[in-house]
Amino acid sequence: MDVLSPLAAYRQAVEQQGFESDAAQWRAAQALDDCYQALRRQGGQPPSGVYLWGPVGRGKTWLMDRFHHNLRVPARRQHFHHFMSWVHRRLFQLTGTADPLQALARELADEVRVLCFDELFVSDIGDAMILGRLLRAMFEQGVVLVATSNQPPSQLYAEGFNRERFQPAITAIERHMRVVAIDGGQDHRLHPGVARQRYWVTGPGQASTATALFERLAAGKPTSGAALALGQRALAVVRQSAEVLWCRYAELCEQPLSALDFIALCDRFSAILISEVPCLGGRQRPAKIARGTEDGVERVAAGDRQLPALAPHDDGVRRFIALVDECYDRRVPLYLEAQVPLDELYTEGYLAFPFRRTLSRLREMQLQRFAGA
Repeated sequence: MDVLSPLAAYRQAVEQQGFESDAAQWRAAQALDDCYQALRRQGGQPPSGVYLWGPVGRGKTWLMDRFHHNLRVPARRQHFHHFMSWVHRRLFQLTGTADPLQALARELADEVRVLCFDELFVSDIGDAMILGRLLRAMFEQGVVLVATSNQPPSQLYAEGFNRERFQPAITAIERHMRVVAIDGGQDHRLHPGVARQRYWVTGPGQASTATALFERLAAGKPTSGAALALGQRALAVVRQSAEVLWCRYAELCEQPLSALDFIALCDRFSAILISEVPCLGGRQRPAKIARGTEDGVERVAAGDRQLPALAPHDDGVRRFIALVDECYDRRVPLYLEAQVPLDELYTEGYLAFPFRRTLSRLREMQLQRFAGA
């Protein structure tokens, strides 16, 4: 197999694979190429990492994946929420260690030289408090970080509470990573490609198409309506075969499932069908939280404070976003039967910004090339 540098891989994609030439992508490919060549030389100080940011569908993940695929040094490529799940699990296991974050950084440095993060996005104060010290410790240990994000470093966790605790993470990113904006003005996920419908609208009074769709996906193999064992939980299903899962939205997204559960589903099934997907946006309502509930051992002044406004479906939408991310990352086709058209699925609410990425990914799933099927 030929080993191509990021710049050579991008040039080949433009010249031989029908990619549209994009000046912003050329700049990003050059930044990744500089890091790649420095890693090949192996000597001296660790090179600067690369932070690619821009709107959805601008090719950030594709470029990072070409960089990672051709590396010849120990490296790990993860979706960012997977990495943070691993961090929280390891910190629990390191309970009693004098400085668990330093220990974790040394563990990472012993295992890899490069970490590649897809979709770096911070919305949880627990993650925000950890990342400042962890990133600094990782950089001190010589770990090179390459990441994609929809936001520049200065805007990460921009509306978060106690945002000053995240500032060390921003400082570390800007000091140790080359920040490259990548916005060519078009969503490259939408072309080139032949359409392949994986989203249906079934309004009031209309007959559902989910049964016929599931039967087509199951391709005559044995099916069952028995609940699916998922960790310590039994997940109610409409039908399942050895390779295809059919659930209602309420069963899959309104129940207390986690990202680890969605990982397990993508491990087991090659296609997932969700029916009865409602309109997910909605009028927001104010919420309060007692100060101190997430402040750990820090002493803080007591009292209530306002949280961002919440919509009725927000918890379910967060799970839905996590499920779409997992299916997209694993190339597992997601088939949806919804009450509203795709562009109307989430138009108003606190999660409108992260849902843009979800919408772009769902649109790409409507192309033949997704998952090669």
